[in-house]
Amino acid sequence: MAQSPLFWPLSLALFYLLVTSLIFIRNRFELTSLESSLPVKNRELKISVCIPARNEENSIPQLLRSLFEQEDDNYNIHVLNDQSEDNTGSILLSFKNDEPEKIIIHEGEEKPNGWLGKPWACEQLGKAADGDILLFLDADTELLPGTLSRVRNSFVAYNLDMLTVWPGQVLGTFWEKTVIPLVYYTLTTLLPSVYVYRKPKWMPRFLYKTMAANFAAANGQCIAFTRAAYQLIGGHKSVRRKVVEDVELAKLAKGKGLTLRMFNGVDSVKCRMYRSQKEMFQGFRKNFLAGFANSLPLFIAAALLHLIVFILPFFSLIWSLIVQDPVLFFLSIACIVIILIQRLILASWFKWDPLYSFTHPLAVCWFQWLGLVKIWDYITGRKTVWKGRNV
Repeated sequence: MAQSPLFWPLSLALFYLLVTSLIFIRNRFELTSLESSLPVKNRELKISVCIPARNEENSIPQLLRSLFEQEDDNYNIHVLNDQSEDNTGSILLSFKNDEPEKIIIHEGEEKPNGWLGKPWACEQLGKAADGDILLFLDADTELLPGTLSRVRNSFVAYNLDMLTVWPGQVLGTFWEKTVIPLVYYTLTTLLPSVYVYRKPKWMPRFLYKTMAANFAAANGQCIAFTRAAYQLIGGHKSVRRKVVEDVELAKLAKGKGLTLRMFNGVDSVKCRMYRSQKEMFQGFRKNFLAGFANSLPLFIAAALLHLIVFILPFFSLIWSLIVQDPVLFFLSIACIVIILIQRLILASWFKWDPLYSFTHPLAVCWFQWLGLVKIWDYITGRKTVWKGRNV
C-alpha cells in the first residue's frame, strides 16, 4: 500500500502533541498557587490595589466587596473612574461612603494622543498609589479570602520584583466554556512557567541574556510590582501604545534583570472575562494579532499549524476508516487521544465542565474565523472598538 500524503502532516501533529505534553505535565506541577505562609516580620509591606474602571457597573461591585472582605489590614484601594458613561461613578461613591478610609476614587483625565486607554488609566493609578506593592486588577476580577496576604507572601517567599496570576475563569455561556479554555491550553502547553521565574538550567548564561524576554508572560487581569520595580521599568508609560501591555511589561522586567513569577489563581482570583459570544469576539479581536508581535507571516503560520494539529486528525480518522488505512488510523487516534487527555486534565485543574473538552476542534475553528477577520482588519486598516474607544 502506498504511503498516504497525510502521513507526514499527522506525524508532525503527533510529534507536536508529544512535546507539548511534556511542557503541560511540567506546568501542572510548577505553575503553582500563591504562597500561603508568611513570617510575621514581613506583614509591614503595604499593598495598593489599583483598579482601572471604565463602564464597569456590572463588575465593580463584586470586586470591591471581595476586597473589603480580605483578612488583611495593610492595604488600600485606588479606583480610577475612566470617564465611564454608565453608573460606575455612582457605585464607586456608594462604596466610598461605606469605607471612606479604605477606598480612594480618582477621576480619569482625558487620554493624551499616543496612549491606549488601559495603559493611560493604569499610569494614573501607578502615580497615585502609595503602597510598597502595586497590585493592578481588572474590574471583572474577584479575590477569594486571604488573597492579598498571599500576594504579599509570594513577593517575600520568592524574592520577587513582579508577579502575575492567571485567574480561575468563570465560564457561563456555551461559547465561553468552549473558547476561553483554549487560551489556558495554549499557555500551559507552550511555555514552561518556571522559565518566567528563572533561567533554564540547560541554557548558557550569555545566551539567556539575549533571550530572556522570550520567556516573559503575564496576565493583566492580575499583575503586581514592587514600587521600585514599577518605577525602574518606567511604569505603564513605557507600554502606552501596546495592546498587550501586560506581556510587554513582563518583557521590560526581564530585560532589566528583575525577578518575576506566574501563579495559577484557581484558589485565589476569579474572573469572568466576557458574558456573550459577541463581547468575547470583540475582546479577543482587539489583541489577537498583537499577541503574535503584529507579524502577519507568524500569525498565518500559527493558524496553519493549528489546523494540522487540532483539526486534521478528526478528518483523517474518518478517511482512514473509509480507505482502511491502519497507519492513518493509529496516527489520528493517537493525536485525538492526547488532545482529549490534555483538555480533561486542564478542566480538572481549573474546575471547568469536562464535557467541553470535547469541543476543542470547535474552539480552534472559532479562533480560525477570528484570525480571518483580524487579517482583513490588518489589510484594510480597520480599528477594533472596545468600550467606546478605537484600539
